[in-house]
Amino acid sequence: MNAPNDNTAAKGLRGRWLSPPRPGMQRWISPWEYRHLRGSGVTRAAAGGFQLGIGLVLLSLGRSAGTDQERRKMYRLSAWFLVPAAGNLAAGYWYITIASSVR
Repeated sequence: MNAPNDNTAAKGLRGRWLSPPRPGMQRWISPWEYRHLRGSGVTRAAAGGFQLGIGLVLLSLGRSAGTDQERRKMYRLSAWFLVPAAGNLAAGYWYITIASSVR
């Protein structure tokens, strides 16, 4: 039997992730981001756009590089920005879509 002052909520980050079981999309998205979906989505999309811009600048620098070694170096460096940019843009779009369907 629960007493009036009994706090059965789980403590700490691990406890919040594990208890209580969350339905559907809340399992894939962190609790704080799920409570602030629109802001998180816009922030992710903006960060993805920024990363995309940096990646494209590095890609253009790679195209104009003098030697093959410099070209490969710039292509690898641009990939470090373009891959997360795709993920952030996709996640931002997904979060914004979920936020618009929830409300």
